[in-house]
Amino acid sequence: MSELDERFRAAALACDDTVVWHARRGPAETMTLLAAAAEELGIDQWDRYGEDGAVGRLETDLAELLGKPAAVFFVSGVMAQQAVLRVWCERRRSWRVALPDLAHQLRHETDGPRLLQRFRFEPLTEGWETATADHLRKIPGVGDLAAAQLELPLREAGCLLPSWEELTAFSAAARELGVPLHADGARLWESQPHFDRPLPEITALFDSVYVSFYKGLRAMAGAAVVCDAGLAAELRAWRQRMGGTLFAMTPYALSALVGLRDELPRVRESVAWAAELAKELVDRGFRLQPDPPHTNTFLLFADGDPDTISERVVAFMEKQRIAPCGRWRPALAPGVAMTEVTIHAAALDKDPATVAGWYAGLVSADAG
Repeated sequence: MSELDERFRAAALACDDTVVWHARRGPAETMTLLAAAAEELGIDQWDRYGEDGAVGRLETDLAELLGKPAAVFFVSGVMAQQAVLRVWCERRRSWRVALPDLAHQLRHETDGPRLLQRFRFEPLTEGWETATADHLRKIPGVGDLAAAQLELPLREAGCLLPSWEELTAFSAAARELGVPLHADGARLWESQPHFDRPLPEITALFDSVYVSFYKGLRAMAGAAVVCDAGLAAELRAWRQRMGGTLFAMTPYALSALVGLRDELPRVRESVAWAAELAKELVDRGFRLQPDPPHTNTFLLFADGDPDTISERVVAFMEKQRIAPCGRWRPALAPGVAMTEVTIHAAALDKDPATVAGWYAGLVSADAG
């Protein structure tokens, strides 16, 4: 970590308020909130190895919410997705999985899926594009794939989403070809407004769907896979084999229940606020990916040196005690800086035009 990274982190931690991500909540406050939630939700028993208690409640509620017969809770999303793809591979007697080249497994898991599970990943797409039915059909030996995976949204491309027509066509092609279709829906909650369809209508396009609880829903950790009952039984076996069936998972499951209760109803508002901010930023000369945003997250670009802009952000945070954005980094184009903007409930009491004005000042020589 560079000196600037350390100063940026220290300034952000000292802030009392934020525009991006969630407002900070310490361990004591979090545990107090969960204790109250346990009483409010009637959770009066611990789960035991993932059975009953908050885990059982969460799995039941989630299956109903997403319109699938069953749900399996995992404390780790990486584990959840390795488990579900492993089951599809064993069922299909193939280790070939098609996914975008920007997928999480290829970018953020230090090659674990390949080294541990022997997956053979085959790219559906390259770079900032969403996969279509034609991409799937063009894969050599497509009928022998173990599974195809779509990431909703494609985070590395600025949380890019397909159109509803493209998504339904991809699902139809997978079924026509006999290829199981899995969704990396870590940000499915934030994707739903883009499709403007009920969650069960979206998940019905897939044979299995992974969702995360600690991102948009602000849980401590944890994820789940929704699917049919047979697949769920196999996932429980793999969860145990992979060391994920802890003696008690109640705190994580309880925090996920709180997220579904308290954070999920505000996601649509966060997506709308992000769209307003994006419009104000474009009016001030910023570039976005995608433009307009598809979710509550987008990539923001401006001419300038990223370290210089980050220095200005540090000064802003030290003076205003508000974190307006994250660290700025070099973009691929020379002389261009970029940052990822993610909006949650913490931003909703602020005026998007005012925040866009802050950003404009931060990338200019007049910031102070």
